[in-house]
Amino acid sequence: MHALIASGAGRYADPWHPFPQTTPLLADILRAADFDVSVDDDVDRALVDLNGVDLLVVNAGDPWREDAEPVAAPSNAGLEAAVAQGLGILAMHCAVASLRDYASWASLIGAVWLPTVSYHPPLGDTTVTGLKMPDGSAIPDFDLTDERYCRLQQIGPRQVVAEHPGDNSPEPAAWIREHSRTRIAVDVLGHDERSYASPGHRDLLQRLVRWATRGE
Repeated sequence: MHALIASGAGRYADPWHPFPQTTPLLADILRAADFDVSVDDDVDRALVDLNGVDLLVVNAGDPWREDAEPVAAPSNAGLEAAVAQGLGILAMHCAVASLRDYASWASLIGAVWLPTVSYHPPLGDTTVTGLKMPDGSAIPDFDLTDERYCRLQQIGPRQVVAEHPGDNSPEPAAWIREHSRTRIAVDVLGHDERSYASPGHRDLLQRLVRWATRGE
């Protein structure tokens, strides 16, 4: 199975998320789950042609800035074609605030970060509560150091498979959903290297990618 990580750089870089450090950690987790992994730090180029890719991982920031050029049509077309063929997708952390020029991205992943509405408390230690995968297997609770995204705008149905404490009430930490032939997993954890140091988080990620690529 081939996984491609579209990693934030250039217009998809930001001052808050260390993609050059987190992307290799994601790659290691995928290799441990028996994926062959490649990385492209030109996100728009990566999406032009996804033939031969079983799992697309988006680990990239928000290009919604005044100096950002519109995404070329081939990138949008490449993603749409891959989705029609049943590509597996894993959207990491701030991917819920990224790919805003891609017409179907928000509806694919089932949530979007809304400026002035969505927020996160200060990064810190937290406990994630595991729920169940579709096969009925229980995800163990785990501890980690991370951001806790709150008040994301939900788009469409989803199955939440893990929760974090949020600010005053539980919020989704990870969910799965299907669109046509495509399976999409979203993990809003993963702010920096400390998140991937958690064995429980690494286990959750492996469960998500196996489900997204029908390897459960």
